[in-house]
Amino acid sequence: MTIWVENVNLDTLNAQCADTAVSHLGIAFTAIGDDWLQATMPVDRRTKQPGGILHGGASVLLAETLGSVASMLCVDRARFACVGLEINANHVKAARSGIVTGTARSLHVGRTTHVWDIRIENPDQQLVCVSRFTVCVIPLQGQA
Repeated sequence: MTIWVENVNLDTLNAQCADTAVSHLGIAFTAIGDDWLQATMPVDRRTKQPGGILHGGASVLLAETLGSVASMLCVDRARFACVGLEINANHVKAARSGIVTGTARSLHVGRTTHVWDIRIENPDQQLVCVSRFTVCVIPLQGQA
């Protein structure tokens, strides 16, 4: 059974990220399941730190993007907004080139909070970063 409130179209998700940090870093949504969302990010001049490896902040941006967008797909966007409340990340393996793939899976989808587990892996499916992201669901102005 799906957790998504609306029909999900990857092309629409990618188009909504045009001219944002998401598109600037080359992040693209690539797959979706009943309770997970996936995106890729290149390891290149935009996402590397001066030492030549994937910047931890870029990994966190990928993780927060996945969790935020996933949360937005779980609510009625005419009534609610989803905002980050807390994120942590453990960077466990360096990535020097290619792409990384992040997958957000729901741990908790409640009325006022969502919790996501995000795993970022290299092309060999080795864990590069693991993150937990908590989202606060807030009513839009005039909504209850």
